[in-house]
Amino acid sequence: MAIAKAERLMNLALCLLGTGRPLTKRELRTSIEAYIEAGTEDAFSRMFERDKDDLRELGMVIDTVESLDGEIGYLARRDRNRLPPLTLDAEEAAALGLAAKVWQQARLAGAASGALQKLRAAGMPLAGAEQETFSALEPRIPAGEAAFEPLMIACRDRRPVTFGYRKSNAAHPEQRQVEPWALECWRGHWYLAGFDRDRGAERVFRLSRISGRVRSRSGAFTAEVPGVVAVRESVAEWAGESATGQARIRLRAGAGYPLRARATWTGERMDGWDELEIPYGHGLGAWLVEFGPDVIVLEPAELRADVVDRLRAVAKG
Repeated sequence: MAIAKAERLMNLALCLLGTGRPLTKRELRTSIEAYIEAGTEDAFSRMFERDKDDLRELGMVIDTVESLDGEIGYLARRDRNRLPPLTLDAEEAAALGLAAKVWQQARLAGAASGALQKLRAAGMPLAGAEQETFSALEPRIPAGEAAFEPLMIACRDRRPVTFGYRKSNAAHPEQRQVEPWALECWRGHWYLAGFDRDRGAERVFRLSRISGRVRSRSGAFTAEVPGVVAVRESVAEWAGESATGQARIRLRAGAGYPLRARATWTGERMDGWDELEIPYGHGLGAWLVEFGPDVIVLEPAELRADVVDRLRAVAKG
């Protein structure tokens, strides 16, 4: 929904809820800025009727009242538009609190914080003073990438986007045309799944590798959006989670804890390095490159060559 229309609907709803008596179309037109600027009377009437229908479709109960002199007025009685008491169990409240943290660095941070405060005031079992002792263990979902908010909006509105994207083995970004489907956080990083128009296939993009502005484009999607978009599964497969073999690496002591957590075997050395065996599958090379000089690939040879090529490409950039 366009921001201008959403604002107009909100103003109409507030007028109808805040009045103590039915308001005529003439009174509503002089009370709402968008109606004042509507131009002709016919243009205003069409806009008002559409807005009234939209509010009713959203669930608002609007009464039409005819006065003694035959004039029609409208109002929305508060007792007929009051939501039932909101009750959340501990698990639902925790999920809501965690979702709000996604906005801690985004434009809606203030709105999310205000909503949580209202829920706490209503007695919802959200994180409180009794849980501050365990704040070090509190889960957090970072949303610091500049691309997060425009991509979230594009996913919601089903709008194609373009952006510059640098692959892990590329020195410079290239322009991508994408129909965005869904965003998901995995291992502390945000990923976008969507249809890459240039490649004619589904692709997953890591937001931290997006450069420049994300620009939305007009027009409808050309590919059907799947009923279930398995972002995490796709990323996991590309990151070597769906393993087809074993890789042996040398890892600097005290580094690479995510790799250690996946190791099927670990051997300590006396020179400040450890040797590990980890599951090897498609995309593992891109993940190993992120650990930079703390990782040396021993085998297989094709994985070692892949990591070396990626590091050289980054160094050239």
